[in-house]
Amino acid sequence: MAAGGCLLLLLLPSLVTASHSAPGCKIRITSKGLDLVKQEGLRFVEQELQNITVSDLHGSEGQFQYNISQVKVTDLQMAFSDLNFQPQQHLVFNISNASISLRFRRQLLYWFFYDIGSINASADGVHIYTVLQLAKDEAGRLKISNMTCNASIARMHAGFSGTLRKVYEFLSTFIVTGMRFLLSQQICPSLEHASLVLLNSLLDTVPVRNYVDEHIGIDYSLLRDPSITTDTLELDFKGMFFPRVREDQELENHAVEPVIKETERMVYVAFSEYFFDSAMHSYFQAGVLTIELQGEKVPKDLEVLLRATFFGTIFMLSPSVDAPLRLVLQVSAPPRCTIKPSGTSVSVSAFLNISLVPPDRPPVQLSSMAMETKLSAKVFLQGKALRVQLDLRRFRIYSKQSALESLALFSLQAPLKTLLQLTIMPIINERTKKGVQIPLPEGMDFTREVVTNHAGFLTVGADLHFSKGLREVIEKYRPVPTAAAYSSSQPAEPSLDPSLL
Repeated sequence: MAAGGCLLLLLLPSLVTASHSAPGCKIRITSKGLDLVKQEGLRFVEQELQNITVSDLHGSEGQFQYNISQVKVTDLQMAFSDLNFQPQQHLVFNISNASISLRFRRQLLYWFFYDIGSINASADGVHIYTVLQLAKDEAGRLKISNMTCNASIARMHAGFSGTLRKVYEFLSTFIVTGMRFLLSQQICPSLEHASLVLLNSLLDTVPVRNYVDEHIGIDYSLLRDPSITTDTLELDFKGMFFPRVREDQELENHAVEPVIKETERMVYVAFSEYFFDSAMHSYFQAGVLTIELQGEKVPKDLEVLLRATFFGTIFMLSPSVDAPLRLVLQVSAPPRCTIKPSGTSVSVSAFLNISLVPPDRPPVQLSSMAMETKLSAKVFLQGKALRVQLDLRRFRIYSKQSALESLALFSLQAPLKTLLQLTIMPIINERTKKGVQIPLPEGMDFTREVVTNHAGFLTVGADLHFSKGLREVIEKYRPVPTAAAYSSSQPAEPSLDPSLL
C-alpha cells in the first residue's frame, strides 16, 4: 500500500502537466475591448428587440369586446447598459431603466358601436439582466453554452383617442396590463435566440482547423474553457501547424507558455516558439523546404566563380565543360525559432549540392556542402494576418568531406551569401507573404498593433474595430430555420386569466 502511494505521488506531477497542455497561441480581451463589444452588441440587441412578435390580445368585459393586434415596436431607448466579465466563465449584460415604444391596432365593439384605430403605448422602467456562459464545444470552438435571463417592466402607459376614448380608458387596466405581461414574456426568448443561435453563428466564423496553403494547415482549437477574471477574458489555443500529407500528426509542445500581463490595449495575442516551430516542422514534413536553381536562374557572377572554383573537376569532365550548373538548396532538419527580448531569429541547417547537368546525360555532382544560417525574423500584423519577414543575419558553409575542402570553399562564402540574400530570401518571403489568420470572428479587425518580444514568446497588443456590423455578419451566416423550428417559434395564444394579467 505504501509503495502504491509513493508511485501515485511520483506520477502526480506528470498527470497535472498532461491535463494542462501549454498553448501555442493565447488571446486576452481586456475591459477596453469589452467596452467596444458592448457598443456593437447594444445596437444588435436593439435590432433584435425591435423585431419582437407579440401575440394578439382580445377579451371582453360585460358588453364590451376588444381586440389588440399588429403590435409593433417603434422605438427603444437603452441609455443605461453594462457588459461585464464575471468569473469564471460568464459575461453579464445588464440593461436598466430602458423604455420601449409600441404601436398597435385596436378594435372595440360595444353594443352596436364599432370602433377601430391605433394606440401608441410605452413601456418604461424596463430592466433586462442576462448572463452568458462561455465554454469550449466538442470541436474546440468558443461558444455561448448557456444563457439565463430576467426581464421586467415597471410601468406601461397607453394613449387613447377617438369617439370611444372614455370607454378605452375604462378598459385600459385590462389592455395595458395584458400588453405589459405579453411584452415582458417575449424579451428573454428573443435574446435567447439572439445569443444561442445568432451570436453562436458569428463565433462559427472563427477559424479552428483550416488550411493555410496547399502544404500545411493550422489547428486553433481551444485547449480548455475560457478563463475570466473581473478585468480580462483569456483563451488558450492549441496553435499548432500540421502538414496536409499527415493531418493527424502531433508535435509535442516543450516551449515556454506565453504569459500576458498587459491590459492597456483592447486585445493581446501571444505566440510561443512552438507556434513558429510547428509551422517550419510542417513545411519540412511536407517536403517543400527545397529550392532548385538551374541554368539561367543561377546568377552569372556566381556561375563564373563556381566554374573557376571547380575548374579542375569540370576540365576532367570534358567535353561537358559548358553544361548548365544546378544548385539545390535543401533544408536538412526542421528549422528552429528562438524568441528573446532582443528579437526573433530562425536557425536553419541545410545542404547545398552543386552539379553539372549535361544534356541527355546524368547530372554530375561537383560538391555537396553543409550550410548553417541564422535568419532574423520580423513579425508583424496586417489586418488579421500574422506575417513574418525574414532576413539573412549569419551564414557559414563547410565541407562534409574534409577540413581541406572546407578551406577551399572559403572563397564561396561571400558570393553564396549574396545568392541567398538576392535570390533565395525573396522566394522564401514570397511564400510567407500571405501569413496566417488570427482566430477572430469575421468583421472584427486589429488596429494600432505593437509587437513585443519576451523570453520564449512574443505578444501583439492591438485595439479592435468592427469593419462589418454584427448584423451584417450574422445575416450572412444566419441558420436557415426548419419547418419544425418555425412552427415552434410562433407565439402561443395569450391567456386571458385575470390572475396572469
